[in-house]
Amino acid sequence: MRKGQTEARDICACCRQKNTPRDAVQQKNLQNRINRIIGQLKGIQGMIENNRYCGDVLVQIGAVESALQSLGYVMLEEHMMTCVAEGVQQGNTEILAEAVELMKKLK
Repeated sequence: MRKGQTEARDICACCRQKNTPRDAVQQKNLQNRINRIIGQLKGIQGMIENNRYCGDVLVQIGAVESALQSLGYVMLEEHMMTCVAEGVQQGNTEILAEAVELMKKLK
């Protein structure tokens, strides 16, 4: 890395050094999603403990993966609309590199 450059993971200081303000409705929606995912995971745990059919377990694993993916997209949208937009407005176009790296992680 050249002098004066930062790695993509170091760019978005706004998200790492301050809270992302969310209203009560946003907070509740995110928590509800997480609680559903936790419930699905506990269901999978119970299925494995009860020696359920592998196919049934795999279907539930797919459902959890889909729910996590959906949550990730919601969080990415929030990040793009807040931290990334603010960074670009302030002239920090390097924040776009971080956004691209985050998108790659959600594959």
